[in-house]
Amino acid sequence: MSQKPGKKYEAAAKQVNPKPYQLAEAVNLVQRIKFTKFDETVEVHMRLGVDPKHADQMVRGTVVLPNGLGKSKRVLVIASGDKIREAQEAGADFVGGEEMVTKIQAENWIDYDAVIATPDMMRSVGRLGKVLGPRGLMPNPKTGTVTTDVRTAINEIKAGKVEFRVDKTGVVHAPVGKVSFASDKLLENTNSLIQAVIKAKPSAAKGKYVKSATICSTMGPGVHLDVTAFNTKTA
Repeated sequence: MSQKPGKKYEAAAKQVNPKPYQLAEAVNLVQRIKFTKFDETVEVHMRLGVDPKHADQMVRGTVVLPNGLGKSKRVLVIASGDKIREAQEAGADFVGGEEMVTKIQAENWIDYDAVIATPDMMRSVGRLGKVLGPRGLMPNPKTGTVTTDVRTAINEIKAGKVEFRVDKTGVVHAPVGKVSFASDKLLENTNSLIQAVIKAKPSAAKGKYVKSATICSTMGPGVHLDVTAFNTKTA
C-alpha cells in the first residue's frame, strides 16, 4: 500500500501546473516549492526513445557539471606502483591495490561514491562486478574510470563529474546540484547534463529522442519540461 503524500508535499504539488515548463522557469519553480529543512539534491529524469536491450541504442556518458554537485565525492583508487602515490597526492579518499579488492569482497564495503582503477588492476577488479555493478560503481574505460591518468580522473570526479546511463526502461536519472544553489548555476548544470545526454544520442535511435523530461528535488514533486527544443537540436 503506497503512503499518502504529506500536507507539505501536496501544498508544493499544487504550485506545479500540469503543463510543460521552459527549463529556466522549471529550475526556479523547483527551488521555490522546496519544503524540507535539509538541502535537497535536484535531479533530472529523461525518458528517451531508445530500446536499451539493443547494444546500439545504449545511452551512457559523463559530464563535468560547471558548478559541481555541492558535495565532495569520496573516491576509491585501486592501483599499483607509482600510481598509488599519484592518487594520494591528487586527493583520493581511499587508495590501495589487491588489499582493497579483498576488503570489498570480504566486507561488502561500499563507503565511497566513485571507483577508479588502473588497467593493470582490472583483472582483480573484475571480480567485484557483483558488488560494484548494481551500484553503478564498476570502473569502465568509456567513463574514464579505467585509466593511467589517475590524477585527471580524480580531479574531474571531485569537480562534479556525473555519469549517466539509460536504465532498462529507457530513462536517464542524474543529479545536477543542490536546491540551495544560485538559480543561474543550477540552470547551467542542468543544461550541461541535458546537452550531454542529447550529444550521446545513438545513431540507431529513430524518431523522437527525448520523449519527456522532469526536474525535481529529492522530496519534491516533479516539474515537466518542454522537450521541443531538446529534439530540434538532435535533428
